[in-house]
Amino acid sequence: MIAFIFPGQGSQKVGMGRALADAYPICRDTIEEADAALGGPLSRVIFDGPEDQLTLTENTQPALLAVSTAGARLLMSRGIAPAFVAGHSLGEYSANVAAGTFEFGDALRLVRRRGRYMQEAVPAGEGAMAAILGLDAEKVAQACAEAADGDVVSRRI
Repeated sequence: MIAFIFPGQGSQKVGMGRALADAYPICRDTIEEADAALGGPLSRVIFDGPEDQLTLTENTQPALLAVSTAGARLLMSRGIAPAFVAGHSLGEYSANVAAGTFEFGDALRLVRRRGRYMQEAVPAGEGAMAAILGLDAEKVAQACAEAADGDVVSRRI
C-alpha cells in the first residue's frame, strides 16, 4: 500500500524541483501551469530565488504546492498511485490536489491568498515558531513563560 505524505511550510529551498522540471516534461508542465494560474513567474522564484522572496509566505505556499504536485504527478504518470494521501499543515492542500478533491489552479490561488493573509497578520521579522522534541510539558510551559517577557507565547501539545 502506498501513501503520499506532503510537507508543510519550512521545507522550501531555492532550486527545489529544478532537477525534476529539467528531466521530466510532466514536472515542467506542472510548474508552467502554476505560473499561468497565478499570472506570474512563480517558477523563477522557486528555481532562482532570491531566498528572501521564496520565504515570503505568499510565495512559499504556492511554491511548495507546485513542486509537491509536480512530484506527485510524475509518480502517478509512472503507475505509482497512492492509496492514501496526507500533508502536514500546508501539505494538506497538496494532498487534496493529489486526491483530486481540489483542482490544482484553484488550490494555487487559495494558498497564495492564505499565505498573503498569514503574512499580513504578522509583520516580517516578527514572531517565530519552534518544534520542541523530547521535553516534558511542564518544562515547555516554563520555557514559554520565561520567553514571553510580556509578549504572547503559546504552546500546543
